[in-house]
Amino acid sequence: MQKLDKILARVQKPGRYVGGEWNAVKKDWDQVDVKMAFAFPDVYEVGMSHLGLQILYHVVNSRKDALLERVFAPWIDMEEEMRKEKILLFSLESQRPLVDFDIIGFTLQYEMSFSNILNMLDLAGLPVRAKHRDASMPLVIAGGPCAFNPEPLADFIDLFVIGEGEEIIHELLDTFKELRQQGVDRAAMLYQMAQSIPGVYVPSLYEVKYNQDGTVAGVQPIKEGVPAKIRKRVIRDFDNVPFPTNPIVPSMGVVHDRAMVEVLRGCTRGCRFCQAGVLYRPVREKKPATLVRQVEEMIKSTGHDEISLTSLSTADYTGVAPLVKNLLDIYGERGVNVSLPSLRLDAFSIDLAKEVQKVRKSGLTFAPEAGTQRLRDVINKNVTEQNLVDAVTSAFQNGWSSVKLYFMIGLPTETYEDLDGIAEMARKVVQIGYQCKVPRDRLKVTVSTSSFVPKAHTAFQWEPQDTLEELRAKQKYLKEKLRDRHITYNWHDPETSFMEAVFAKGDRRLAAVLEKAWSKGVRFDGWSEHFRYDLWLQAFAEAGIDPKWYAYRRISHDEVLPWDHIEAGVSKRFLIREHQRAMSSQPTEDCRSGRCTGCGLCPSFEIRPNILGGAEIDPIQGEIL
Repeated sequence: MQKLDKILARVQKPGRYVGGEWNAVKKDWDQVDVKMAFAFPDVYEVGMSHLGLQILYHVVNSRKDALLERVFAPWIDMEEEMRKEKILLFSLESQRPLVDFDIIGFTLQYEMSFSNILNMLDLAGLPVRAKHRDASMPLVIAGGPCAFNPEPLADFIDLFVIGEGEEIIHELLDTFKELRQQGVDRAAMLYQMAQSIPGVYVPSLYEVKYNQDGTVAGVQPIKEGVPAKIRKRVIRDFDNVPFPTNPIVPSMGVVHDRAMVEVLRGCTRGCRFCQAGVLYRPVREKKPATLVRQVEEMIKSTGHDEISLTSLSTADYTGVAPLVKNLLDIYGERGVNVSLPSLRLDAFSIDLAKEVQKVRKSGLTFAPEAGTQRLRDVINKNVTEQNLVDAVTSAFQNGWSSVKLYFMIGLPTETYEDLDGIAEMARKVVQIGYQCKVPRDRLKVTVSTSSFVPKAHTAFQWEPQDTLEELRAKQKYLKEKLRDRHITYNWHDPETSFMEAVFAKGDRRLAAVLEKAWSKGVRFDGWSEHFRYDLWLQAFAEAGIDPKWYAYRRISHDEVLPWDHIEAGVSKRFLIREHQRAMSSQPTEDCRSGRCTGCGLCPSFEIRPNILGGAEIDPIQGEIL
């Protein structure tokens, strides 16, 4: 592509667009039956830090009859050059335009990337709306956490994958290959996939009806044989699931530039605001021997000098301490660091922290989430202030001088007393630093607050978000309260959180808004320098839709939710009970405590979560076997 060579000299970071990295796979295009593009709706540096990309890249490219190539959202300067030179969006491996592929698969990690999806489709030369694409064009599919409320994107995506992708991707590719050989047309192919592949949602095969007050009356299939409820896919044998031990090594600096090994999937903690804790249930662990082998293969194939043991809560992994010690014994002398990206206060061990930071020492990060025990009970964050005091004291006594604390503001039932608790906690950490004789010029406490966003399939899905005025007032209040030379206060833009809430709880009517906003130039909404709140408001006004109705409205338990036809595994009855317990500040125990919480997942999927180093819970009786 001579035009491409010409424009790369005119853009920032041309390495984003050239491919050719170590361990990248480039297959003979003419020797495979099915060509798929993995589309990440953000820049290369973000997408290449996503483990899911590496996993699916490995899974598909392990097949002889298929290939998977990558494409990322081009940055503003690259988009401008591509449109000027009339270059269609292309994959990294073969630099072929996306229109040449059979399937384009988007990953939906964040609501604020939705505008980039439309922009990438347009850059590829494809109509953004699914109904306008014909049989000559690729199928556009999507999966990931945001697919659990697919409705705002329903008009743009042909097919959604609900749940984990390692197995269903084979079923999709096999079915596509077979039906195409039979000459089945696009509509019939989607219909057959919806009927035959569990976890597939084809939105064009469903009709949404609304009540006079604007609420959803129901989402119903319009063809026989299409499931009324779409149940998420779950990998049962997690220890033997395909995993990329020869991942692509980025050719430039990326957000997470290290070898990532997934030690467990799921989380039993049950924080009521946390969507991931619901979507990735039940907890499944890999055996230590499996992890040691995977780490060894990854270090050999990549040359990375850091191993990240990833999960939603790595400190909950059974035997995490001996695993870390074993890895450090093997790799520490080679200068290879081991990192735990998520440490819980109640699972914190200073000995473990000392182990993982033997090679390179950095600050410690903890997430109390709320400033008072009352509010931590509301959100089911089962940690106490004493947990924080103990952890911070141990850290300071063992040489750390920098601590980061993460909180949320705008949580249900929050008062200004809870905000005072955040400030008091931060000041207490500073005082502990003084008592532990941390040098005054090195003592640093960073407090970061994000704004609560109610998410689908959580106990707080019925709750309203705080208004922009309320969130700004709380941020201003904390800014005054946290004035201290040892404390740094960071906060998130509340306008972005507002838009995130609108699309997190939205329905199909938001398609018109999204398309209008994109046509006005909205893109890269997750990047503060490009977020255009004014253009979003214009789009809502032109579409005749009030975004506040989605973000600020309290929803009753008997209302039909736009995502009720998507089954995340946890029963709605359980979520209602958790919501009611939250409003009375009652915490809930988790599976690892040895008591079944009645979430509804185990009977639904016939899976018994591993707990207590291998014991199991009877899914019906809730008793340890």
